[in-house]
Amino acid sequence: MSNRRTFLKSSLAVAAGFAVGHISSVSAGPTCSYPKGGIVYTKQNPGKWSGKTGGHVPNVKVEGNTVTVTTTHGMSEAHYIVRHTIVSKCGKVLGEKTFSPSDAEAKSVFDLPDTSSKYAWDTTKLYATSFCNKHDLWVAEFEA
Repeated sequence: MSNRRTFLKSSLAVAAGFAVGHISSVSAGPTCSYPKGGIVYTKQNPGKWSGKTGGHVPNVKVEGNTVTVTTTHGMSEAHYIVRHTIVSKCGKVLGEKTFSPSDAEAKSVFDLPDTSSKYAWDTTKLYATSFCNKHDLWVAEFEA
């Protein structure tokens, strides 16, 4: 199980960095297209998982420097949310939480760096990720 978690952790960090580079072009406007069968999904571009957005797109609530991410998804051994991350626009992972199937819900709370941090310039546009063991990686863009 430890090796699986290590693999997922590194895979999601890479995927989140990949997402940051590609989500901004998706958000840019209607001239952009998102290939079917992609590896990163959003509410606007659910790809092959159309109809699954409600239980997979991360919901983000920002209060000051605190970010709460929830994914309204059941948690069972066969199907659950594996991980949440908060990623800056430049790909820096600002927070991460791994879940297990026995967790009651997929909810995580993160504290963002304060504005005097050397990374403060990189925390305006952020991305929350939610990874489902069956329905891949989902990303929501937000501002803090």
